[in-house]
Amino acid sequence: MSSHVNYDPYDPLDTVNIADSLATRLTEQQPLPLASVPRFLGAGSYAIYYTGGFPTYEPLTQRDSSGYPFRPIYIGKADPKGKRTAGQGSNSTATLNPLEYEPSTELHNRLRKHANSIEAASNLDLEDFWCRYLVITPIFAALGESVLISRFMPVWNVAIDGFGNHDPGKGRYGGLVPKWDVLHPGRAWAARCQPRRETPEQIAKEARQYINERL
Repeated sequence: MSSHVNYDPYDPLDTVNIADSLATRLTEQQPLPLASVPRFLGAGSYAIYYTGGFPTYEPLTQRDSSGYPFRPIYIGKADPKGKRTAGQGSNSTATLNPLEYEPSTELHNRLRKHANSIEAASNLDLEDFWCRYLVITPIFAALGESVLISRFMPVWNVAIDGFGNHDPGKGRYGGLVPKWDVLHPGRAWAARCQPRRETPEQIAKEARQYINERL
């Protein structure tokens, strides 16, 4: 009697496989100093790494065999601003193509905003931060971000909220100061938000415990 092994065939277009492919491709990119990312066009996903001396993040500063950091402290994405039609001109009858977008610098702009947030913090040095980014067909950017967060669970995504927050604007400062801004004070808009009960020491302890549990 012959034996037969049942298995599911590999589907390269399966959502999980696409996500894994995006994650692998991003982590293969050459890291660049966050302080000096050249201007480029495109949207996509990115990872930020820390190599400095802030005690809370010491476990994240380890480097791989090539000398680069490999445990991200934050992961994010940047979407394009808007879609365009496949045709040209105002009289075009072409239908809207969901995969086609006007070129923009959204991903570069997002990294620059993060650099500004770090520069504003009183206890962080921008020179200690690196990044990897991947320009992706926009429809897959959210998928890439999602799988990377699930895989690495970065502390600034999960345990310390607020790094990626924007200024809520005048009249909208009724929410609590983000944990990130309690631990890393300096952003002017965050100082206008309502104080929270946790101290920087408490948040630092919480973050370090979170990191140690996931190494």
